[in-house]
Amino acid sequence: MDAAQSNYPARWWKPLPDGRIVCDLCPRLCKLQAGQRGFCFVRQNVEGRMVLTTYGRSSGFCMDPIEKKPLNHFYPGTSVLSFGTAGCNLGCRFCQNWDISKAREFDRLADEASPETIAAAARRLGCRSVAFTYNDPVIFAEYAMDVADACRAAGVAAVAVTAGYMTDDSRPEFYRHMDAANVDLKGFTEEFYHRRCYGELAPVLDTLKYLRHETRVWFEVTTLLIPGENDSEAEIEKASAWFAANLGPDVPWHFTAFHPDYKMLDKPPTPPATLTRARSIARAKGLRYVYTGNVHDREGSSTSCPGCGQRLIERDWFVLGEWRLNGNRCDRCGFEIAGHFDKKPGHWGSRRVPVRLS
Repeated sequence: MDAAQSNYPARWWKPLPDGRIVCDLCPRLCKLQAGQRGFCFVRQNVEGRMVLTTYGRSSGFCMDPIEKKPLNHFYPGTSVLSFGTAGCNLGCRFCQNWDISKAREFDRLADEASPETIAAAARRLGCRSVAFTYNDPVIFAEYAMDVADACRAAGVAAVAVTAGYMTDDSRPEFYRHMDAANVDLKGFTEEFYHRRCYGELAPVLDTLKYLRHETRVWFEVTTLLIPGENDSEAEIEKASAWFAANLGPDVPWHFTAFHPDYKMLDKPPTPPATLTRARSIARAKGLRYVYTGNVHDREGSSTSCPGCGQRLIERDWFVLGEWRLNGNRCDRCGFEIAGHFDKKPGHWGSRRVPVRLS
């Protein structure tokens, strides 16, 4: 075992008759010999037991606008203390955080912080929430859950930014500790998930249905549209129909623009018109809160009232402007807006402020 890594006892594993152990955390079900690491790289068989090698260590902390996660209906305008660790349980060729999610060197993990330290820092800095992001918190679930519990005790919310790639066994325990989530729905075909993410679509859809029907976790969904890969009208139509039928009209959906990165440098950036078209398709299926992201589109990033049509929350990038909510209702027609809103909007704006906790 690397001296720089943690040796934290992990959950969601069991021994096999042949001496290996199997990880039950995600659908990969990695079967590990002594000393071997899973696909995610951070879960390892050490002397016949599973350990989480990154517990208590972070690739860095930063104060962000909550809208950057993106969450548009979870205390708009507030700041969130964001951090990640290293590794990932998917292999997306278009990863936008590949330097963290694909990290194999523990010197990427610059900050050490206990759950209580993180919660106290968030409270001291005035952050409404803490976000597990940059890489997927599923793979450091034990750490994320402990941080979430410490935050809850301090009056700070916990947000998981995740691909939702989990098993039926791990999903309930993980989300019992979370207040909000943004789930990446990376495409809507098994072929795309297999070829471009080295994963499967079905477990992600199961996560979305679980969040909607079996939890009180506030969640929003993000789909990065990649030209020629997952942006056809037919695929977006099919995804929108599934979304409406299984998640209902009130779950926000963000269509965001791709930029060439990692192992997909041959694709052009997503044209803004593609995002606008996707938004129109989803809205035509009855979805009330559909947004565009990673482009400057004030209309596509603002919230409008499904009842009377007036603009309720104006967004210019991550800066809030007009605010026409009375509690969580439209101040004109009284339509109840799904989400979590303070009486007044936050004023954090678009700032991104790195923070060192150690």
